[in-house]
Amino acid sequence: MFTGIVEEVGRVSSLDGYRLKIKASRVLEDVSLGDSIAVNGACLTVVDFGADGFSVDLAPETLRRTSLERAGAGSAVNLERALAAHDRMGGHIVQGHVDATGTITGFTPEADCYIVEVEVPESLAPYIVEKGFIAVDGISLTVVQRSEYRFTISVIPFTMQNTNLHEREIGDQVNLEADILAKYVESLLAARFS
Repeated sequence: MFTGIVEEVGRVSSLDGYRLKIKASRVLEDVSLGDSIAVNGACLTVVDFGADGFSVDLAPETLRRTSLERAGAGSAVNLERALAAHDRMGGHIVQGHVDATGTITGFTPEADCYIVEVEVPESLAPYIVEKGFIAVDGISLTVVQRSEYRFTISVIPFTMQNTNLHEREIGDQVNLEADILAKYVESLLAARFS
């Protein structure tokens, strides 16, 4: 489990087949083989590490659901270690199970913030609610507004500069994870009323 509070922006070293290598430092402080690290919001298992980075293996399902297949050498990726039981819960419950990818369709300055607009697939739209949680590339954010297949988030300067959002452009794909509670409610109601 994660909180969506990005600890570090790493850099992709390479994607060779199903092995993704990432340059990082802070998330390596107490790393062990088998640890979970969220990479752009996808929970991945550390299979190798050294002084300046770590490697994870990507399952075909991970490549289908995320934007990681398009992460070339040098791409910025948001990194977060799994939540420890004694840590503060600063963001929201993020499982690291990416639901789908969305497309950035706008960056609009507002005071010292940016309103970022994201287009989502039809399958994910019902789980996005105004003032609800959404994880965008693993970043815990609050939905400002929602329309049929789009939503906006307000990004403060600290988040913009300390995540990969400052390198994103219109048209970029981002990994999205909706609030797990909405998915459970839907599943329970569907079972009860079917």
